[in-house]
Amino acid sequence: MRPTRALLGVDDKTGLVEFARGLAAHGVELVATGGTQAALERAGIAVTPVARLTGMPEMLDGRVKTLHPAIHAGILARRDQPAHRRALADHGFEEIDMVVVNLYPFERAARAGAGLDQVVDQIDIGGPTLLRAAAKNWRSVAAVSSPDQYQEVLLELNAGELSEQLLSRLAVLVFRLTSGYDAFIADHLEQAAEIAPGARIPDRISIAGPLLRPLRYGENPHQEGAIYSTSATPEGLAGARQLQGPALSYTNWLDADSAWRIVQTLPRPGAVVVKHTNPCGAAVATTAAEAFSLAYACDSRSAYGGVVALNQPVDGAAAELLARHFLELVIAPLVTDEAVQRLAGRDRLRLLAVSSQLSRPGLEVRSIDGGVLVQTPDLGDPEERFEVVSRRAPTAAEWQQLRLAWTLVRGVKSNAIVLCRDSMAVGIGAGQMSRVEAIELAISRAGERAAGSCLASDAFFPMADNLEVAAASGIAAAIHPGGSKRDREVIEIADRNGMALVATGVRHFRH
Repeated sequence: MRPTRALLGVDDKTGLVEFARGLAAHGVELVATGGTQAALERAGIAVTPVARLTGMPEMLDGRVKTLHPAIHAGILARRDQPAHRRALADHGFEEIDMVVVNLYPFERAARAGAGLDQVVDQIDIGGPTLLRAAAKNWRSVAAVSSPDQYQEVLLELNAGELSEQLLSRLAVLVFRLTSGYDAFIADHLEQAAEIAPGARIPDRISIAGPLLRPLRYGENPHQEGAIYSTSATPEGLAGARQLQGPALSYTNWLDADSAWRIVQTLPRPGAVVVKHTNPCGAAVATTAAEAFSLAYACDSRSAYGGVVALNQPVDGAAAELLARHFLELVIAPLVTDEAVQRLAGRDRLRLLAVSSQLSRPGLEVRSIDGGVLVQTPDLGDPEERFEVVSRRAPTAAEWQQLRLAWTLVRGVKSNAIVLCRDSMAVGIGAGQMSRVEAIELAISRAGERAAGSCLASDAFFPMADNLEVAAASGIAAAIHPGGSKRDREVIEIADRNGMALVATGVRHFRH
């Protein structure tokens, strides 16, 4: 296809003049909206104002420029249908073979913190309508939606004509662009209206976002990988600033997400060490340095090459300790200048500074073959639901450790067991097929520290032998959802061994 008439209306004028000159050199008549027309005329390029096609001036402060049959009939008319050509002739309309449009910068306005009225003014109506019309009629109309596409279009024109392959790809890019644009608008308006995210499962979901960067590869070198933002303004972990180190890999991002989510649930100062998306250490202390030291000590063998997240700024003292270990990544809400200088010597260590808050919680989405699974986020549960079901109630110190263990177990892959004492995890059993084996694994990692510790289980104890194994190692108290058919037997084991047992009534599977 060789275009004879192009409609241009762009907010981003990068490369516009050069592209327009290239089109004109191929005999393409240029029709433009107000701001684009002015830019082309200043460059000495002949251009037809869009009002000459519509017979109407721009109106409503520019809200209506191209929403007219003369424009959309010219774009949508099928060239292979004589009736369409006759209809154009009957109304004095002319074919438009190329639409060059980029959209109002809604994302930029939202990112800049503009007020709701100002952001609403940046919702483009005519632009998406033009592009979608061109993309619908892609065999006859080129839908050019980004300055990044100008060179390829000119190269094909220089070679003779626009290929069907290019035209179809441009159309696909339009529909990806406009669907993402609308998804961002919906997300921003939802936030502005303070609609509770995840309050219900919607009838339809839109997952859209700009490519932040390609990754070296996915989980394995033969897989491709990339990271996208799912909001107009990258926030949370996706919006982190990398202060040093190589680019993050796909698995780095997964581990970082797990660590960042867990550490934000801990009292401050808290630290978490993660390997393969599971915590292998966690602690709460009086300083960031102490919290990291205790978290690393939970399972120092597994922590080698791990990802560390802290919920307090990394200062010089914390950086001194971090620098002594081989770590893939450190994440914190802030890293002081002193800490940056201290860690600069570990040039392979990735260092991320993230907003001190998690992004606004929304629906969680995971792919399956042929579809996606969606759920509301697991935001924990109120402590007033907790019930002491054993004869002995936990001591104040045990309650503190039970709360910490119960918080941590939410971030561990099921079947999940966490042992805590002295405000740190001392043993973690993750991802086991048998719950009793998860307990045995946690105890083996805790060693002598198991005695006197407090245990959390993400789901109920299905058999009494679970608690028998815990009691035999000297575990003092346990917390689990309860609700098993064998709860009575489990409680009897706790009472027989002088253990305190708490039922929460809420399960925290993580698959």
